[in-house]
Amino acid sequence: MADLDPQQHEPLPSAAEDAARVREVPATPQTVSPSYRLAFTDIPFLLREELRPVRLQLELLKPELELLERGIESTIVIFGSARILEPAVARARREAAQAAADAAPEDQRLAWAAELAQRLERRSRSYEEARRFAGLVSSARRPDGQQRYVIVTGGGPGIMEAANRGAFEAGAISIGHNIVLPHEQAPNPYITPELCFQFHYFALRKMHLMTRAKALVVCPGGFGTLDELFEILCLIQTGKSRPMPVLLFDEAYWRRVIDFGFLAEEGVVDARDLRLFSFVETAEQAWEHIQRYYAEADGEADASGLDAASPG
Repeated sequence: MADLDPQQHEPLPSAAEDAARVREVPATPQTVSPSYRLAFTDIPFLLREELRPVRLQLELLKPELELLERGIESTIVIFGSARILEPAVARARREAAQAAADAAPEDQRLAWAAELAQRLERRSRSYEEARRFAGLVSSARRPDGQQRYVIVTGGGPGIMEAANRGAFEAGAISIGHNIVLPHEQAPNPYITPELCFQFHYFALRKMHLMTRAKALVVCPGGFGTLDELFEILCLIQTGKSRPMPVLLFDEAYWRRVIDFGFLAEEGVVDARDLRLFSFVETAEQAWEHIQRYYAEADGEADASGLDAASPG
């Protein structure tokens, strides 16, 4: 006997069925009134200020259901500046900026733009390390042949693009959690299309970045990168998140940006909080650190008879 459509066994029509039926209703003053629209198809209604709790729930559920259906359980998150570009592009921009500055030596703005372009070209090494690291991660397989970890980024350009690109070049899937910003941010072209999500709320975006995370890798970045880094450190410090590797690429950069030791010396953090993160310089170092961390965690769990991933 042929399998029947599960919907045929439901006693009530589905939301999709009723939405289709409404479109077939003749147009009258009553049926074209906004009040007649089904609530779940009424976009102006869903966008009302009072519906914010509903929108928050929808933004939580949409990516979650998709990731559950795909069986994605373990991810590695990569953060970093959207302004750090691949070396060839960074070099071309530096050359163009320098040429403009040379053509107008009295223009201090052009001189400063050339200096920034030169600095960003030096930082383009981080793009290549993020790209190679994502490739290493994405090539790792479980015994069943599935990816051991799925790369997750904020979905934009720069370091985010590098990470999604590394996964793409390894023939693996990766996730991008984009957010609507006042200036346009299009998804980078290397995200798996079915795993490219868009958010309105930063809080929900950050929640999804962390929900399945087994490690956090942070490349040089600005306010957004700092925001994400310190939120994760705070969650781990306060026990709101389980410990995981938090790896900062380019120690010299981070030592200059943040005086971590000063925080401990002043007593505003505990000295042991400085062990919540580690510095790395290469893709291989970062990947070896994560592998070693979970090999040790698995060994401890085996010795105690507990599942390392269990709540304890």
